Amino acid sequence: MNTRIPEHIRARIDSVLDAVDADLRVRYPGAGDRIQPVHTAYVAADRATAATPADWGATALDLLHRHADFLVGLDATGALPAVRRRLAEQPVQDMRIDFEDGYGFRTDEEEDAAAKSAGEALAGWSEKVGAPTSFGVRTKGLAANERRRALRTLELVLDGAGGLLPGFVFTVPKIRAAEQVSAIVDLCTGLERGHGLPDRSLRFELQIESPQAIIAPDGTVPIAKMIHLADGRCSALHFGTYDYTAACGIAATDQALDHPAADHAKAVMQVAAAQTGVWICDGSTQITPDTDPEGAFANHYRLVERALRRGYYQGWDMHPGHLITRWLATYDFFRTATDVAVPRLQAYLERRSGGVVDEPATAEALATTVLRGLRCGAVDADELATRAPELTVRTLTALVARQPPPQDS
Repeated sequence: MNTRIPEHIRARIDSVLDAVDADLRVRYPGAGDRIQPVHTAYVAADRATAATPADWGATALDLLHRHADFLVGLDATGALPAVRRRLAEQPVQDMRIDFEDGYGFRTDEEEDAAAKSAGEALAGWSEKVGAPTSFGVRTKGLAANERRRALRTLELVLDGAGGLLPGFVFTVPKIRAAEQVSAIVDLCTGLERGHGLPDRSLRFELQIESPQAIIAPDGTVPIAKMIHLADGRCSALHFGTYDYTAACGIAATDQALDHPAADHAKAVMQVAAAQTGVWICDGSTQITPDTDPEGAFANHYRLVERALRRGYYQGWDMHPGHLITRWLATYDFFRTATDVAVPRLQAYLERRSGGVVDEPATAEALATTVLRGLRCGAVDADELATRAPELTVRTLTALVARQPPPQDS
């Protein structure tokens, strides 16, 4: 392409911008092809067994049966039968055995035994049809008074599991400084070498529950640096509702997922993780169906729907009853969103405006929504194929990547 810019200046421009392009490709590779679970269920280490996921599903089904009339009123798209099937077949997608706040401090002998039992339970889950497809443990933190205990527990869990299981991840709580992430990467390397695991096979999640992880003393955003210091091993950022809001001085009566302080933290997490392939996971609610089931169902459904609308597609579940409204709100959200997305994608492929002129970025977002609905089970693949045969998975994937749709779709 002809230009009157001197060649040596053009070469200098290319050199600078080519280096920038290369760095951005490494730091922001995109969402990738991993399938994000809709939730992470937490169970304390002294209550976890090989039967825990199935037990949660059975308890959830019983609650659904006893409160079906109320739940029908929450159901916006007729998704309740599909939710019932989900709870019978695979109620929990992702689960953590908790050795931190949900377990507390025990004697070393007691936690040693619990860690080995946890590894055995994880191995049991990995062998069962309908068990979580991803799972792991939340250790204690990295502060000096907890560090050695956290490392020992993690090693004993791996021993109890018989090695590294497919889908295993460990969650590190109360991250406060970017330098801690470098230490976690070194920990992974040490565990891999010490336990004979494949290089770069261990992955971890960072639990963001301290204001210092959002804004550092110098005014920078350490969470963005944390992601890039993780060397590709960080799979997700999990928000800790109650530690974070307590640290911000929020009164206990107002600690909640929808508090403005929590919203700010999650928005920073979302921007820091955008296009890195690191997932964002919303926090939990302490309101469970134990005393007021219908009030708890309504509250949790509202919070899940709210999170989905803000682009947080995963959240913590702390009680079997939360599974009902997690799946119901998720199915309702993606069914409704797909009903909107399908005609707009059809018009985009046919280059018709239909009253809304969508750009490639919007087509990407619409296609991503449909794919998420398919992957979580909210959208039936056969029904979509009948309704919009041109919207194949290959076509949707191409739109997400902003590539020309395949001609044979």
